Amino acid sequence: MNSTLPLFLATRNRHKTREIQTMLGEGVVVRDATEIPELPEIEETGMTFEANAKLKAEGISKHISGFVLADDSGLEVDALGGEPGIYSARYAGPGCTDVQNTELVLKKMEGVPQERRTGRFRCVLAVARDGKTMATFDGTVEGRLTAEITGEGGFGYDPIFIPEGYQKSFGELPAELKNSMSHRGRALEQFREWFVKNNSQG
Repeated sequence: MNSTLPLFLATRNRHKTREIQTMLGEGVVVRDATEIPELPEIEETGMTFEANAKLKAEGISKHISGFVLADDSGLEVDALGGEPGIYSARYAGPGCTDVQNTELVLKKMEGVPQERRTGRFRCVLAVARDGKTMATFDGTVEGRLTAEITGEGGFGYDPIFIPEGYQKSFGELPAELKNSMSHRGRALEQFREWFVKNNSQG
């Protein structure tokens, strides 16, 4: 890319914004909804990650010019029937913290043997403009759950998720390594290619 490309992220989660900015690199300047308080809160009424990502991207793109990217992602635990899934951010109830969500998962997983502590992080990205979804991208990373919180890095459920092939949680692994293999990283890689191509076409 010859110049920086603007991208608006349909989130008020600054952790997520920083992570996405880092992954997309210097060629893209990411802004988010914390800069525009009057933007509406988009209710996540969809029953899938894709449906919620589309709702957020389309809803915010009616108020913002250019491309708007929305992410819906979460943890799917096999022993919990896929929970917390689309409710990952609010699993412990309205206004809950990352720690409360994480502790609830660990509590529900008490007594579950190591071989059944499997799960995955899933991310779906939707990019919209003028209220219409232009494309979606998805990424997953398989792994297993720890029995306790390990590490202080990352956010969300990172400290209880060990990616396949590793012995440390996302909360312990260096951010650069995590970003290179994470569900969001995999989806963003696809998005970045699309984003650059569509911007170069004007």
